[in-house]
Amino acid sequence: MICHLCPRECGAERTDTTGNGVCRMPAVPVLARAALHMWEEPPISGVRGSGTIFFSGCSLGCIFCQNEQISRDGYGAPVTVERLRDICRELIAKGAHNINFVNPTHYAHVLVQLLQEPLEVPVVFNTGGYDKVETLRLLEGKVDIYLPDLKYVDEAVARRYSKAADYPERAKQAILEMVRQTGPCQFDADGMLKKGVIIRHLVLPGQLEAAKQVMDWVKATFAPGEVLFSLMSQYIPYGHAADCPEIDRPLRKSEARKANEYMDLIGLDGFTQESTAASEQFIPSFDLTGVEP
Repeated sequence: MICHLCPRECGAERTDTTGNGVCRMPAVPVLARAALHMWEEPPISGVRGSGTIFFSGCSLGCIFCQNEQISRDGYGAPVTVERLRDICRELIAKGAHNINFVNPTHYAHVLVQLLQEPLEVPVVFNTGGYDKVETLRLLEGKVDIYLPDLKYVDEAVARRYSKAADYPERAKQAILEMVRQTGPCQFDADGMLKKGVIIRHLVLPGQLEAAKQVMDWVKATFAPGEVLFSLMSQYIPYGHAADCPEIDRPLRKSEARKANEYMDLIGLDGFTQESTAASEQFIPSFDLTGVEP
């Protein structure tokens, strides 16, 4: 396939065995982990866990990525679409509230094929937010819940930390398309999200004003109840964060507290994290758990 799935528009030829594009992944899905995950937002993880399936590779390339082992280094094992479907069924049999595809942008073509046969539980598209509207429209009616990041609304910051100056506009357009597809958040009798969008933002060191700008955009763009907002304070310096000294430190408790206070002040409905979330113990083990039969 000649790939134009993500905003990089690199036009790489991705075969079943090679991937020379920005994401560095072949056309067949490469997975690093498939397991129940308890650390998503409450209406995603619930009491039994979210059935998370981690794809390897990434077209965004954030310098502070906690999943660098798979996003940048490409660790993982290739599987067939049939095996991917079996993995979904295995997670559902274990009690997964949903099937949560993590970093799936460059494998949207695989999900289109996989989800021709609907799953028994909601499907979550868990993305860094760097998505093309045209690609998302291929998934309309197949994805129930979108879980995008909105990392930046400033082009210069996006260029410095993710080498993607167009990230702010791309992510905003993508989120608007996601909300168009799902409509307002819908919950089942147990309070689990059945349909809708949760927008995530990770507060970076020294970027409190940037976090406020993200929240301002969400508040100004969506009506109450239309989306949920998840403010994350789990940042620790990771990956290549040392390349940017200003973020080569943990997030201060005062920064997280002020961001949380601003979210309350403007009345955004959603979730915040405890300071204990800023720990390597919450980074999943990428060891092919659940991938191989």
